[in-house]
Amino acid sequence: MADDTELLDPAEQRVYRLLVRLVAAGAEDLAGRADLPPAEAARLLESLRAKGLARGGPLFEALPPDVALGDALLRRQRSLDSARRVVAGLTEEYRATTRRRVADHLVEIVVGAAAIRERVRDMQNSAQEEILWFCRVNPIAMSGPENTEEGAALARGVRYRAIYERALIEMPGELDGITASIRRGEHARVVDALPVRLALADRGMAICPLVPDHDRDLGEPTAALIRRGELLDALVALFEGIWERATPLLDGDAAGDPLGPDRLLLSLFVAGFPDKSIASQLGVSKRTVQRRLERLMAIAAVDTRAGLAYEAGRRGWL
Repeated sequence: MADDTELLDPAEQRVYRLLVRLVAAGAEDLAGRADLPPAEAARLLESLRAKGLARGGPLFEALPPDVALGDALLRRQRSLDSARRVVAGLTEEYRATTRRRVADHLVEIVVGAAAIRERVRDMQNSAQEEILWFCRVNPIAMSGPENTEEGAALARGVRYRAIYERALIEMPGELDGITASIRRGEHARVVDALPVRLALADRGMAICPLVPDHDRDLGEPTAALIRRGELLDALVALFEGIWERATPLLDGDAAGDPLGPDRLLLSLFVAGFPDKSIASQLGVSKRTVQRRLERLMAIAAVDTRAGLAYEAGRRGWL
C-alpha cells in the first residue's frame, strides 16, 4: 500500500463514493459524472488503487474500505499513542527540571492572616479528593467555626481527615464544632501535640505557617504555599505517620450505634483526657463520666481502665 499519512483527501472520497454507486467505471465515464478533467479522474482512480480501495483498469471496481484502511488507521493510532507518550515524558522532564531550577515553582511565601485565610479557602474550594489538616490550638488565620468551605466540600464528596491537638479540643465550644463536622463526614483523630500547622489538598498543595508560636506577634504571619515535590511528599508522610498513631474521635449519635453517646466519651478517654476534662466537654458531672466508663468496662468484661482501652482497640470500637 502507498503512503497512508493522509488516508483520503476530499477529492478521493468523492470519487470513491461515486465508484461505489457505479460498481465499475473507467476514467472517461467517471470524469463526466464527477465533472472532472479526464486526466484528474484517471489520477484519482490510480490513487484509490494504490491505497487498496479500487482494483482493475481501465475499468475500476471499488473495494471494501475497512480492509484497505484498517491497517492504516491502526498504524496511525499507534503513532499517536507513541507521540502522546513522548509529549508526556518531555512535559514531566520539563516540569521536574523547572522545579529543581526555579524555587518559585515549588514554594510561594504568603504574608498576612487575610491572605493565608484566602489561600486555605481556595484550596478547599478547588479540592477534588481529600483535605488533610493539622489543627493546633490558637490558629493564625482561620478558626473552626470560620471554615464554612468544609461543609460544601464534604457535600461534593471531598474526604476530610483532621488531627486535633488535645489542648484545642479542651477549649470551650471546640468539641461541639468538631463533632458537628464528624457528623457531616469528617474523619477526626486526636494527639497530645502536633509539630506544625498544616492544610494539604489532594496531595498536590500544602500551606504551612513559617513563624513559630513564640514569634507570632512579631509582624504579619507568614506561610509557605508548597507545591508538588519532595518537600510536599515529606509533609504527606508526616501526616500519615501521625494519623496512624492518633486516637480516632468518633461521635456516638448515629442511629443504631450500640455504644450510643458513650462512643464519644470512650474516644476522649482513650485519647488521654482526664475525667474532669471529659465531664466539662460533655456537659455532665465527673461522677457521670466515671459511671459511664464503668458501664463500658462491664460491656468489655474488664475490671481496669487499661483493659478497657485495650478492648476498645481490639473490638474495633474506635
